[in-house]
Parts: sequence; C-alpha cells; structure tokens
Amino acid sequence: MSLRARLILGYSILLAGILFLFGGSLYVILHFTLTLQTDQALEETADYFLKSTTVRTVEDLRYLTLPPLPFPASNTYFQVWSADGRLITASPNLQSVNEPLDPQALDTMQERFSGNMIRGLRMRVITRTIQVEGTYIGLLEIGTPMTVADRALSILLLVLGVGGASALALSVLIGNWIAYGALQPIDAVTTTAVQITHADDLSRRIPLEAPPTSEVGRLILTFNETLERLEGLFSSQSRFLADVSHELRTPLTSIRGNIDLIRRIGPDAESLDAVQSEVDRMTRLVGDLLMLSRAEAGTLPLAKSPVEMDTLLLEVLQQAILLAQGKVEIGVGNLEQAVTIGDRDRLKQLLLNLVVNALQYTQPGGRVLLSLRVVDDCLHITVSDNGPGIPPQELPHIFDRFYRVEKSRSRSPHGGSGLGLSIAQWIAHSHDGRIEVASEPGKGTTFSVWLPQQKQSEQE
Repeated sequence: MSLRARLILGYSILLAGILFLFGGSLYVILHFTLTLQTDQALEETADYFLKSTTVRTVEDLRYLTLPPLPFPASNTYFQVWSADGRLITASPNLQSVNEPLDPQALDTMQERFSGNMIRGLRMRVITRTIQVEGTYIGLLEIGTPMTVADRALSILLLVLGVGGASALALSVLIGNWIAYGALQPIDAVTTTAVQITHADDLSRRIPLEAPPTSEVGRLILTFNETLERLEGLFSSQSRFLADVSHELRTPLTSIRGNIDLIRRIGPDAESLDAVQSEVDRMTRLVGDLLMLSRAEAGTLPLAKSPVEMDTLLLEVLQQAILLAQGKVEIGVGNLEQAVTIGDRDRLKQLLLNLVVNALQYTQPGGRVLLSLRVVDDCLHITVSDNGPGIPPQELPHIFDRFYRVEKSRSRSPHGGSGLGLSIAQWIAHSHDGRIEVASEPGKGTTFSVWLPQQKQSEQE
C-alpha cells in the first residue's frame, strides 16, 4: 500500500471514529433528554392524580373517588388496579385494553418507570401505589406514547448516517487532494533520485517549490545539499584517482626507461640512482596516501602529551639547514617558550612539511624564516619565505591533494607528492588548530599555524 493510500485510509478511519463517537454521544444525549422530559411529565400527572384521589369509608367498605382528568385522552393513558389485581377503571382510550400497561409492576407492586410495547405502540409508563393511611388500596399506571421521541431519534439517525457518510466521502476526496499536494514534492525527489541512478548525473537538483521552512522544503534542501556533497566527493575521488595515476605513471615510466637502458648497456651508477630516486618517491607517495586514508577513516592514532614547541622548532630548524644544503638561508625570528598537548611526531611532520614546501619554492640565495610566539593563549608558528609567492586565485586550492602552483614540479624528481600541505592541514585540525596562508606574488609566502597552548594549571 502506498504512503498516499495509508494517509487517506488513516485519516478516513480517524474521521469515521470521531463522527461515530460524536453521533453516538448526540443520540444518547437526545434519547436521555427526551426520556427524562417524558418521565417528568408522567410524574407530575401522577402526583396530581394521587393528590386529587379521595377514599370514602362506609362501615367496612371503602369507596375510591377519582379526580377528573385534566389531560387529553388521546396521548395519555391511565389504569387503576385494585389490590387483588382487578382493573377498577381506565381512560377512555384504553377501554378495549384489559392487560396492564406494566405487567411486571403489577406483579411486584413496585413504583417505577418502564418502557413497554402496547399493541405495537412503544409507551413510557409510570407506576405508583395508592395508599390511604398507610394501607395499600391499589395501583396507578399512567402511560404516554413515545411516538414523537422515536420520530425525532429516527430523524437524528438518518441525518447522522447521511451526513456522516457524506462527510466521510468528502474527507476522502479532500484527503486525496491534500495528500497529493503534500507528497508531490516527495515524488519529485524520488523521480530525481531514479533519474540520477539511471543516468549517473549528480549535477541534477530538485527545484524548491515549497517554502524552505516547511518539512518538504527542508527535505528538498537537505537532499540537494546531499547531492552537492556527493557530487563533490565523486568529483574529488575521480580527480584523486587521476592524480594518483599521473603521479605513479611518471616514476614508473622513468623506472621502465632506466631498466631498458640497463638491459641494453648494462648497469651504471646514474641509471641505478635514478631508479632508486623514483622508488623512494613512490614509497613516500604511497606512505602519504596511506596516512591520509587512515586519518580520514579515523584509524590513525594520535598521542596526547605535553610538547615543548620551542625545542621542537629548533629540531626542525636543524633538519631544514641540512635540507637547504647551503642554497637557502634558514633563520629564526621570535622563539618563545610554549607547550601544547599533542602528538610530537605529527607536529614535527607538520612543521617539516611546511619547511620543505618553502624550500622547494624558494630560489637559491633566498631565505626561509621560522618563528614561534604566544598570542592570547595560542601558539602562533610561522614559516615564511621570499620566494615567488602564490597567485590569489591559487590560494583556495593549495591544501588540495596533488595540487601544485607550479605544474612542472610534478615531473621534477625533487618535487613533492603534492600531499604535504594536505597532511599538514589534517594534523593541525586534529590538534584543534588551524593553518592560514598569506602570500603576495613576487614577495613571498607565510604559513601560520595556530595551536592551543597548555595552561599553567595543566602543566602543574
């Protein structure tokens, strides 16, 4: 059963239940009210009759004198029965009826109200005892037909039945129209999802026709955002696979060429060094890719311990001097004592990646400057160079995988894998920090790393 059918069925069942309860309650209330009014009228008539009845005693005989009847004989009936069960008198409209209006009351001699069928006519009957000076003399039974009440109840049942059925049918039509309008955007979502599945086109979006704050509007916005993220992920994955293929193809081509050369002329030091260099490059590339995949999957453990960043920066400075080989000047600006909580090896890797990136893009004779300051309970580490800088349009992409400002670097044996800045950014984020970059073409680039400082109370 479709969702629309379930909604209409549920709505119809709910409405039918409400109509049934309302109609039943109305019928019971009207029936009770009409019966109560009839009983009150019968009770008033019986009180009048009993108050106006007199008994005359002559020696041992008692003569019962009945009052004149003030009510029309056409719709009120009365009988007077003696103590021994004989019919003493009856209203003129009951001259042909010899049986009591309430046989059970005559047998038990009880005062009560009852409803009985008298020759096919439903009547409401009141039974009262006639007593004189505490002595039981007879029984009075007064009845009135319930024709008017029954007709009113029958009309009410007809109105409730026809009205309820009409209301239910109308509710089904309106419910179907409302459900169609409410579920049409969901059908559009389903249709779009099916088309995307069949056409493999994640660029499609669902038009937003409902208000953005409504449930359907939020559903469409969420679905479109999901499609946008999926499109970005698939595009990133496709680009990533293409970049990996390109990065691996270059060293593999170089290795294959050198192996062919070795087969023809025999091994030589230059060819073997070239093969070794490309193997090392692929090893670094695979290691970086493995690290990033583990980091994104959340399976890369990070040690959390106090790290003296000033000492760590001096270690990175020594390695940077070795990597520069005297071609680039390495210097230190501000160097304040500061401690943070994190993984020492990963933090060192972050700084080395920034330093290596700066060395790669700094011309011989240039300068790379490292600095550490404490600013508002945060560690501010900068790696600056006076290289060619980065064009403004390239800045938003420098942390993407395999992205290089100088495309020719990808073919250089000394060029990086294009993953260093991506790894550095992940390390900073995993330590509740961030990386910022500022660059001006022709004047150089500055990478800034912000990390939380360990509080003095935590150090103690």
